[in-house]
Amino acid sequence: MEENTGILKGIAAYERVHCDWNFFLDDQAVSVTDPSWLFRKQWDGVICRHPSTTIIEDCIRRGIPCVDLEDSVATSSEVPKIRPDNHAVGHVGAEHFLDRAFKHFGFCGFSSEDWAKERYHGFREALEAVNTECHALQTIYPKELTPEWDILEQEGIRSWVEALPKPVAIMACNDLRALQVISAVHEAGLEIPQEVAVLGANNETVRAEISHPPLSSVPLNTHSWGYTAAQSLHQQLDGEPFDSEVFIEPLEVVVRRSTDALAIEDESILKAMQIIHDEACGSLRVEDLAKRVSVSRSLLERRFRKFLRRTPQEEIRNVKINRTKQLLIDTDKTLAEIADETGFEHPEYLSVMFKRLTGESPRAFRQRSRVAI
Repeated sequence: MEENTGILKGIAAYERVHCDWNFFLDDQAVSVTDPSWLFRKQWDGVICRHPSTTIIEDCIRRGIPCVDLEDSVATSSEVPKIRPDNHAVGHVGAEHFLDRAFKHFGFCGFSSEDWAKERYHGFREALEAVNTECHALQTIYPKELTPEWDILEQEGIRSWVEALPKPVAIMACNDLRALQVISAVHEAGLEIPQEVAVLGANNETVRAEISHPPLSSVPLNTHSWGYTAAQSLHQQLDGEPFDSEVFIEPLEVVVRRSTDALAIEDESILKAMQIIHDEACGSLRVEDLAKRVSVSRSLLERRFRKFLRRTPQEEIRNVKINRTKQLLIDTDKTLAEIADETGFEHPEYLSVMFKRLTGESPRAFRQRSRVAI
């Protein structure tokens, strides 16, 4: 599973720098059904990610330091719980759609899962902050996934989507749910993303990229998830105090075709946005942009504020900063090299602007956000 791989990389990254551990990986979860098999050996510590609390309870009883990574409500203050900040996942999804000027929103989730409900609450909360309504469809997640369940769910989603005002932006609680939404939208004969934009969560790249169209998704910071888990275990082994619950913030949306649209009809804005996204990291100026879309600068700025709630200059800056983030995560380029590639004259100015907009330095962002080391 892709998430587990990222978590393991984070654990390994911490171990390489801070300690010298020998690992055993029970990737088949044999110890959940047969705990005696695991505890035949005396472990110094355990990191566990499984819906069953069997291993956690056994570790508490045996006095073995343990970290719980299951994405659920904390069950014991004796064991640190490290899990995604699902409210923030919902916030990121809502902000992604608001940036694209959508006016109608939906959330498709599971009413029986804590993590899904938290993502819905975060999504709805971000929309309520701008006085916007959120339509929701939530059903019970089954104990066993079957073709029959999938068919019935898609039928229900199709009826729900057909009744929503268009164009509509729908966030699903995870990528699996998002693919159900996409299939239902196709069955309804609607266009993605022009009539229905669809966003998933977790960024399971295989699911996202085999989708038609490819699925945009909110990625979890699995590297930080694993790194923080190893740090928490290390604190326990050293007898240091530890946080009982830590929430890991998500990364920014990986944009693919399923949300690559603007919900506005103003051709000058659409053309300007395309130019910005293609050329922002060059020498693009707002004056030149206005000439190329055949409107005055003042009119262009008024239309940007009306439809997008930001100025053309702010959009140019945002594209530059987003490109900077991508380069910080995906490459080992120096800040000077990144500044040159993103259109900042000096790396010092890039650093100041980056911290002003994100709240952290480029170096801190790279250390926190990189999925692989």
